[in-house]
Amino acid sequence: MSAELAVQALDEAAIVPRRAHAGDAGLDLSILEAVRLEPGERARVRTGIAVAIPEGHAGFVVPRSGLAARLGLSVVNTPGIIDAGYRGELLVLLLNTDRTETIELAAGERVAQLLVVPVALPQVVAVSELPAAGDARGTGGYGSTGTA
Repeated sequence: MSAELAVQALDEAAIVPRRAHAGDAGLDLSILEAVRLEPGERARVRTGIAVAIPEGHAGFVVPRSGLAARLGLSVVNTPGIIDAGYRGELLVLLLNTDRTETIELAAGERVAQLLVVPVALPQVVAVSELPAAGDARGTGGYGSTGTA
């Protein structure tokens, strides 16, 4: 089943998100303006677009794996969440994780991906005790399986 994602260009230089290959999960997000990131530096960059995420879905902004592997470029708040009701410009919070190299990105460069995924919207109910888990894990947290 095919769904539509309404995309509005807020700037004439904006690039409408698209998949690099048919069947790709992510839509590539491009930056509107050039940016230079020194080692360890972060920046909020503009895409020049707004989207209408369908009700019952959320947009997740995630890093592009090639840029992460080659340059150490990541998205600070991975995943950045875009709620269905948000209609403002998509901004990407980039981070240069490299300790020594500066990253220079040109206007129009693809820097992140947008995933549109269905989300559960449960009603929150305060209880005095949680129901038992379906397995033996219970309250076992970090390291509870015996492996790190």
